[in-house]
Amino acid sequence: MKILITGAKGFIGNNLIAELKNRKYMDIFEYDRDTDITLLDEYCKQADFVFHLAGVNRPKEQSEFMECNFGFTSTLLDTLKKYKNNCPLMISSSIQAELDNLYGKSKKAGEDLLVDYSKETGTNVLIYRFPNVFGKWCRPNYNSAVATFCNNIARDLPITLNDPSVVMNLVYIDDVVNELINALEGKENRSGDYCKVPIVHTITLGEIVELIYSFKKSREERSIPDMSDAFAKKLYSTYLSYLPEDQFSYRLKMNVDNRGSFIEFIKTPDRGQVSVNISKPGIIKGNHWHHTKNEKFLVVSGEGVIRFRKIDLDKIIQYFVSGDKMEVVDIPTGYTHNIENLGDTDMVTIMWANEPFDPEKPDTYYLEV
Repeated sequence: MKILITGAKGFIGNNLIAELKNRKYMDIFEYDRDTDITLLDEYCKQADFVFHLAGVNRPKEQSEFMECNFGFTSTLLDTLKKYKNNCPLMISSSIQAELDNLYGKSKKAGEDLLVDYSKETGTNVLIYRFPNVFGKWCRPNYNSAVATFCNNIARDLPITLNDPSVVMNLVYIDDVVNELINALEGKENRSGDYCKVPIVHTITLGEIVELIYSFKKSREERSIPDMSDAFAKKLYSTYLSYLPEDQFSYRLKMNVDNRGSFIEFIKTPDRGQVSVNISKPGIIKGNHWHHTKNEKFLVVSGEGVIRFRKIDLDKIIQYFVSGDKMEVVDIPTGYTHNIENLGDTDMVTIMWANEPFDPEKPDTYYLEV
């Protein structure tokens, strides 16, 4: 299948092409404003499907709205008609096509061209009126508030938030791309005269900004957002894509003593805490028990033994562990426990606890195994 994509270097175009290639669609004609115009004839002659994503929403001159959003659409359709190519055609429109502004009028004019073209040629036309689209590779300080907020907050730059109560309807770029590929395969999601992305997130601008600031703070607090919230998960992925390239990493606090070190890696309010424990040869750590707190230990390097004793019994239980075998050991409540490095190198243990450490309520009681 030969696929023509106009606006190939734009936000949606970039993401669509990347995923098409992932799915082994390799015969892609990429057309953008700097492409040799003579190639349009050849592309329109051969195309089996057209994604018409080209458009302008922040022109230097107001006249560019009609020139690009209407004018180029007209050129594209004329070229397809020239070669009697009635392949399916998708157009990227906007919910603003319903509004009385220059951008909306130009988008509505482009839609009307496709409707007339469909009636004339019998072509299957797919008109998508996208709401706000967000995700990686969207240009900041252009036409996306989410992209601008992510970019500026990641760089400690100021943002402008005139009315935090404004309600936004947003679609995520991966959901958009998935829907467009469904359309390519004849499985578009139609609603009346238009097609749509089935997953739409509704949230206020103020809530978006609050979330993004929490993402920035999470790196300092070694926490991560609630990934069970679909929008927060998508927005967090988007935010990370705007990190300055010299700030991908961040330092963790190492609590070091003569026994080794202990480092808190990730803390979450609902999924507990992950830490890295390093024990020097011959060192025993632990000798405590918990009422409710429970843990999982995974030795990833070195060798040792984890010992347990129910606090009201004398029987000692031993589990020998090693980085040579990936084995998780659960630490049940009511058992005092310790871990000893039996090797001659540092032993590294990944430790998970079901709750972040709270110094006010540590639920940790010293008792020798």
